[in-house]
Formats: sequence, C-alpha cells, structure tokens
Amino acid sequence: MSEYQIKELTNEELARLNEEPHQTIFHDDGQIFKLIKSLNEEELRKWKELKIHLSTPLRINLGMFKGDEFVGWCWGFQDSAFKFYMCNSAILPNHRKKGLYTRLMNEMLQKATGLGFQEIFSRHTSTNNAIIIPKLKAGFVITAMEVTDVFGVLIHLNYFPNKLRQKMMEYRVGEIKPDAEIKGLLGI
Repeated sequence: MSEYQIKELTNEELARLNEEPHQTIFHDDGQIFKLIKSLNEEELRKWKELKIHLSTPLRINLGMFKGDEFVGWCWGFQDSAFKFYMCNSAILPNHRKKGLYTRLMNEMLQKATGLGFQEIFSRHTSTNNAIIIPKLKAGFVITAMEVTDVFGVLIHLNYFPNKLRQKMMEYRVGEIKPDAEIKGLLGI
C-alpha cells in the first residue's frame, strides 16, 4: 500500500487531473440530470454571475497517486464555522478494492478535524455501498435522506469528532437511554 501516496492539490490541479475520470465515473452509467444543460441563456448568465459572488470557503483537495499516475481524489469545503462538506471522492476502477478510498477518507477526516470542524458530512446515492459502508465503519451515521432531481435518492452521512455529539446522536435516534451526562446537557 505504500506505493500509493496522498498529496494535497490546488483547485486548478484537481480540476485538471480529475476532469476526464470524473466524467467517466459519475456520468456514464447513471441517469444524472445535467442541470446546467437545462438552463436557458438568461438562467445560465445569472448562474455564472451568482457564482462570482460566492465567498471563498476553506477547501481541501486530496489526490492519490501511484508513482506519477493519478488514481483517485477526495475534496471538500467548509459549509459553516462548524461543518465541513466532504463533497466528492473516487478511486479509478483499476485501483479499487485495495483500501485506498478508506485511506483518502481517513486523511480527509484527519485534516478536517485538525482544523477544528465539529461535523463532517457527505451525501451519497442510496445504493453506493462502496462508499457508504467504509464511512459507517469509520463512525459516520446516517442522518437524513434526500430526493433530488439531479441524483435521485441521497443518503446523508455525518461524522462527529466530538464523542459527546456522537453519543447525543445515538440518544436522539433511540439507540441508547439518556445517562447522567445526557440528562445534564438536556436539563432533564
């Protein structure tokens, strides 16, 4: 596994490296609604203007390499002062089933929690077990389902670095009874 290295990339480097593989992995077999293609000229112009005015959140881009070969990526960005959105990840097909996604995920978790984010979340098509299962094993929990016109049914997964927040989530879904610590925090 040491033949694979993870490197932090700039936005431009990641865009250049993952443009072709991203199209192959995420757009060949699925029925993803290409929202941009549905916009008329005026809507497209306004969308481009709105993008210019977005503030610049903190972003982390990770690339995985085998020697000089680009084999995968993971990127995400700051959603709020507390939350980090782990937005997109992939390992190219010839390099899958080697634990590489788990390495990328763990590196991203380490970087995001190291910066102080209290919650790391992601969204996945509900049948994407190759990503959902490693995340559940790493301590992510399912927090929501969403139906979108673009991707269909999505599962939201959240990771709480603070174990008390994790414990509160377990209480909230009925997995555990409130102990003295939870009762004290809720004033019950």
